[in-house]
Amino acid sequence: MPSPSDPSARASHQARTSRAPYADALHAAAVRDSQFLCTPGHAGTGSGVSAGLVDFFGEHILSLDIPPLFDGIDLGTDTPKDEALQLAAEAWGARRTWFLTNGSSQGNRMAALAVGTLGTGVVTQRSAHSSFIDGIVLAGLHPGFVSPSVDEVNGIAHGVTPDSLRRAIAAHPEEVTAVYLVTPSYFGAVADVRALAEVAHEAGAFLIVDAAWGAHFGFHPDLPASPVTEGADVVIMSTHKLAGSFTQSALLHLGDTEFADRIEPALERAFMMTASTSENAHLMASIDIARRELVDAHDEIAASLDNIRHLRAQIEGSEHYHLLSGDFMSFNDVVDIDPFRLPIDITSTGLDGHAVRKRLAQEHGVYVEMATATTIVVLIGLGKSPEITRLLAALDEIRLEQGAAAAESSPTSSSRASDIPPLPQAGALVRLPREAFFGESELVPAAEAVGRISVSSLAAYPPGIPNVLPGEEINQETIEFLQAVAASPSGHVRGSADPQLRQFRVVKE
Repeated sequence: MPSPSDPSARASHQARTSRAPYADALHAAAVRDSQFLCTPGHAGTGSGVSAGLVDFFGEHILSLDIPPLFDGIDLGTDTPKDEALQLAAEAWGARRTWFLTNGSSQGNRMAALAVGTLGTGVVTQRSAHSSFIDGIVLAGLHPGFVSPSVDEVNGIAHGVTPDSLRRAIAAHPEEVTAVYLVTPSYFGAVADVRALAEVAHEAGAFLIVDAAWGAHFGFHPDLPASPVTEGADVVIMSTHKLAGSFTQSALLHLGDTEFADRIEPALERAFMMTASTSENAHLMASIDIARRELVDAHDEIAASLDNIRHLRAQIEGSEHYHLLSGDFMSFNDVVDIDPFRLPIDITSTGLDGHAVRKRLAQEHGVYVEMATATTIVVLIGLGKSPEITRLLAALDEIRLEQGAAAAESSPTSSSRASDIPPLPQAGALVRLPREAFFGESELVPAAEAVGRISVSSLAAYPPGIPNVLPGEEINQETIEFLQAVAASPSGHVRGSADPQLRQFRVVKE
């Protein structure tokens, strides 16, 4: 960064960071008078079978759909894409950054594959995203687990403490090559990355942080620091979640740490294995533009934060609803809170959060991010200042209707919050995930699955945290939890053999 006392250096720096070189080059290529006799087949025009695309998206969208290895964009060295990547690394404080067009899921698999080239021992937070578990299977890793603190009442997993991480590393039967942690959590709780990095590094392990929800961290003094600058070696971020890029776009950062030289070549190879050879130009341009906006978004973020303080006061000032994040700091693993997510206790409605989430969407046109049995999570995009009067009015209407219905008869079993069981304890890991995944399998009825070894990674969505891993024993509590989520109005279980989880795929005996 330029010295604050050097106006010319500041002006030069601002002129450089205010550009979006990849997006600018894409636009320049799109507006040239060119004839495309190559992929993509729509050739950037609306003739023939592409007429429907133009009617729906507009011709300019098609003209920007330029394939990779294009002169003036990404072919050769010191290209506009190279500059865009460098600007992104500088913006987030990384040694190097990769644009991801398969989301943070690509970054998680990429990190697991990179670790697998250096060793198989890995300690992962038990509430890791299912895509990292996929990476464990692909890379043949031997996972040990560190459990996050859990709000049992509300079904919320937070983070881990340095002491619990130290114990998990010591308990692993292999030398631990890497540690994988999630912060911020899906509900906005922030862990102590600097202290956790020290624990991992003391053990000679890389620290990988899934910061999918934290791409905006570090861009305003009232926000938590970015884990990239807090000592993490590899950080994955979904820029589309709050930072404004298109859905499915994300970043992977290599931290400027003493471990970077060892992991960088492996990350490069893993990127080539997980990235499409036809990466989508729209997604990469949206990351480039989102970075440009973020670096100069102080005033917009400040306005959003002022609005969020007003929203929080509205919720807390209501008679029937409560913000759970106000209690997060009582957990010893939580050191900060992401203000852009508002987890709201909606138990006063008499319905579970999944039912409320579905009714908000279908009956009121209000879409919230996710739900648990007691909670809905409202997400505010960076720089946005929405009103929530419509949300609160809709919640009141649902609550009053449910109260009237309850006065006449009991709520239906599919609606009561008590019908979603608490988060289950994981079964024992009795086989390595890769061995179980690739082993001979069979489908068995749910009643016969108890005590059997899962072949699948089963994760209740949202948020996508695996409740069963390949190689783990399936227990009765997990079956009941997953079946209840699947039966709820907005629940879904990724990896299930059937939508109702009547059957489970297990290792054949």
